[in-house]
Amino acid sequence: MKNLLLVVALISFSALKAQEAPVISKHKVSIQNKTINYTAEVGTLPLKDESGNDRAEIQYTYYKKDISEKASKERPLLISFNGGPGSGSVWMHLAYTGPQVLKISDEGYPVQPYGYKTNPYSVLDVADIVYVNPVNTGYSRPVRDEDGKFDKSEFFGVNKDIDYLAKWVNQFVTKKDKWLAPKFLIGESYGTARVSGLAGALQNQHWMYLNGVILVSPTDLGLDISGPVEVANRLPYFAAAAWYHDKLDQKYLDMPVLDYLKTVEDFTINQLTPALLKGGFLENRKKTNLAQQMSEYSGIDQEIYTDNNLAVSYNLFWKSLKKEDGFTIGRLDSRYLGLDERAAGERPDYNAELTSWLQAFTPAINAYYKDELNYDTDLKYNMFGNVYPWDRTNNNTGKQLRQAMAQNPSLNVMIQSGLFDGATTYFNAKYVMRHIDASGRLKDRFNFKTYESGHMMYLRKEDLETANNDIRDFISKSIPEDGKPIKY
Repeated sequence: MKNLLLVVALISFSALKAQEAPVISKHKVSIQNKTINYTAEVGTLPLKDESGNDRAEIQYTYYKKDISEKASKERPLLISFNGGPGSGSVWMHLAYTGPQVLKISDEGYPVQPYGYKTNPYSVLDVADIVYVNPVNTGYSRPVRDEDGKFDKSEFFGVNKDIDYLAKWVNQFVTKKDKWLAPKFLIGESYGTARVSGLAGALQNQHWMYLNGVILVSPTDLGLDISGPVEVANRLPYFAAAAWYHDKLDQKYLDMPVLDYLKTVEDFTINQLTPALLKGGFLENRKKTNLAQQMSEYSGIDQEIYTDNNLAVSYNLFWKSLKKEDGFTIGRLDSRYLGLDERAAGERPDYNAELTSWLQAFTPAINAYYKDELNYDTDLKYNMFGNVYPWDRTNNNTGKQLRQAMAQNPSLNVMIQSGLFDGATTYFNAKYVMRHIDASGRLKDRFNFKTYESGHMMYLRKEDLETANNDIRDFISKSIPEDGKPIKY
């Protein structure tokens, strides 16, 4: 009986290992009217500790153009992370840079039948791409003990996340023979903190030097945006959302949105921020004038600003802007509308944009892995995995990025922001860019791009094309000429 159990165990173990072997498939895609033949590889690469013990199974999806082995070693590599923390890599994978994209309307709304289609704007023509799922996202899982437990503090925190993912990237680059390739990181939302920290960790702990970091809808990267500055910084986003929803005087609606926002930004920097620094000692007449101007720029009643001492919250704005029309507006993308049970209250009942996205993304990613990439597993794909509690202390990711740039003259940064993103606003992204390096000596190596959409700007067809072209151009310009010394 014992021998029989042993045989069954060995068979089960062998089957498990066979299932864990990478799944390879061949495909082709037309990008910019050129056919690209490529190999897709879906697999898990174990994260090992210093003793060689497996600590987690990190699932990845790797797309590689079919070219000669020598050329492949030197072809640029784009390493892609989403955020959350706790979000799978599905968003940019199946809607932005990958060879297939979501079936959605041109403005980004779900359509049926659900599914995916060829992405004619993918950057696979200029770089191989790997999409990485951190622990408990996508199909990635930690190694548990005999009681089914694992040490959450080993993975779930700003710095632990950076530390283990840097080790994993090192393993992946070694295994795929990409050390000679120019390397780029792209991160979205919380993923921008992840890749900013990784730029420093890869360079200073693994001696892996990058050519570029792309920050899609960046967070504060550990910079302090609080108090009067944080309150003032809300206004340009409010103005952008009001412009989109036609809640402004016609003279503003007749302006191109970026020209209009330039006016609001000037007011924010030169008048609103200095006034808010006075706090409760701000003169009543000045406060009234500011409330009137903020109302004019943001499309909500002056009384709302007066009643809130000029500090209108994001939630109240999302609830108020289209209240007369019976709708709330979305957080991550304020083009989307929600329908609350009550008109009263200070926050929407739900995030209108996120429910719309999940309706389209969830069936598509599950079908895509099984039907297109032939990856069959009993695991659930975690769109949002449990990564809590998340240790947010000692977030110095912005400083880590700045130090990596200072040490590496060939490292450039591009920021991509949607004007109608109310979670990681475009103006806060500008603020972060301007304050990462107080000396100003690195400013020429930052590239800032905006789009007339939200947090995931690529869901809008026009911006899918533009944003991918911006990445394509950034990659090209961030690779030094052959033989040119990298130095100051």
